[in-house]
Amino acid sequence: LIAYLLACVFIVYLRPDDPIVQGVVAILGSLMLYKASDIAVYWFEAKVLSKYTVWVQNGTFLVFSAIKVILILYQFPLISFAWAMLAESVVVALILLVVLGKRGPSIFCLRFSAARAKGLLSDSWPLVVSALAVSIYFKVDQVMIGQMLGNEAVGVYSAAVRISELWYFIPVVVVGSVFPSIIEAKKRSDALYYARLQSLFDVMSLMSVPIAIIMTIVAPFVIDVLYGSAYEKSDSVLIIHIWISIFVFLGVANSKWFLVEDLQRLMFVRAVLSAVINILLNYILIPKYGVEGAAVASLIGYFIGTFCYDLFRSDTRKLLYMKLSSINIVRSICKRTWRSV
Repeated sequence: LIAYLLACVFIVYLRPDDPIVQGVVAILGSLMLYKASDIAVYWFEAKVLSKYTVWVQNGTFLVFSAIKVILILYQFPLISFAWAMLAESVVVALILLVVLGKRGPSIFCLRFSAARAKGLLSDSWPLVVSALAVSIYFKVDQVMIGQMLGNEAVGVYSAAVRISELWYFIPVVVVGSVFPSIIEAKKRSDALYYARLQSLFDVMSLMSVPIAIIMTIVAPFVIDVLYGSAYEKSDSVLIIHIWISIFVFLGVANSKWFLVEDLQRLMFVRAVLSAVINILLNYILIPKYGVEGAAVASLIGYFIGTFCYDLFRSDTRKLLYMKLSSINIVRSICKRTWRSV
């Protein structure tokens, strides 16, 4: 609720003469109010039953994607898409809570505990601030492009970023599913714990590197098919931005290590550092290189947050070696494949 109110206040400050944007933010910002339904997602993850949340979220996504296509074909106003996204969020929230009641604890049996809430907030405030920094990190480039270059440039950049970020659900689903097994391995032995963590990094690299390579090759074709010639400048943005997926995949896996080791504060520092670097680089690169500069700024920021940050602490250097090892495995596989061809 606090975040929603802040969003409404800030958009009035940023776009005082744009009632359409203010209305869209007011509608889409209310999606945050339905995040309470995520308790169902976390409960199913804890029980390694993520299939239920995947079915609900993906099924609803497909239905509302069809609705959005209809809105496009019949040229509904922009505000209609905001209402459609809000309706999608409401439907997902309601179905998730119903499924939780059928397969797990009923929401009517849940009770508020002030002591428990205080303990959770005490433990999680670094994660809250980290999530805020990540949100800023993900969207600040578009805000700065809008302020520096105008709405048309935001459209060009956002078109590419949409395709690039399309893949980010993969590490969230995979890592969320295997996280309980990693915690269990930690209880048994450090050797098994780090072996499973290395396997997770390997899987993240094996998925993300091919995605980045393939999308780099087909970027012009994908942009042309999905958006048309009016968005041809999005090609170069997508070619740069898609490589961020490697750092996102590894970063999602890395974040679980911070949680298991109770080092959320390091996670907070890493997120803030990346966000600050991204903002500074945007100020430097956007005026000189336009939307491509914003993509480069994001790429550098993610690289520093995912790899360079680990160099500064002895306990995180091991993670750096593990991530580099996972990428080296991909390189070795590619070499063997190339030779066989």
